[in-house]
Amino acid sequence: MSGVAIAAAAALVWLGMVAAISFLEAPLKFRAPGITTELGLGIGRLVFGALNVAEAVLAVVVALGLLLDGTRSAGVLWLAAAVVLLAVQLLAVRPALRRRSARVLTGEGARSRSRAHWVYVGFEGVKVVCLVAGALLLLGSI
Repeated sequence: MSGVAIAAAAALVWLGMVAAISFLEAPLKFRAPGITTELGLGIGRLVFGALNVAEAVLAVVVALGLLLDGTRSAGVLWLAAAVVLLAVQLLAVRPALRRRSARVLTGEGARSRSRAHWVYVGFEGVKVVCLVAGALLLLGSI
């Protein structure tokens, strides 16, 4: 299997994980019977921590796959943008969300969604677009 095919496959797995967790699991868990805000936040912290680790691993696989072939496909730029978005989420947005959820869990913070939450959701949406475009462009270059 070529490096481009590996990168495209990793990008599509990454896409599926982000779509399933961010746009299905996250909003639905708070609708489940018996789920309190505190319990939902605790679950979310664990799930998104695991998702972010998996995303980082997949980002490395994408990068290594692209380096193997040295492709010049426009898909590389889209996938690079997804990696940059992930880095910003991990280094800036997620720490703010963790601090806020910690305050809510100790009873100090408001229960409404913060601006950091909406920023994270916006980044997820843009990241999905980048992953779709990048993977499709890579697949088209094979």
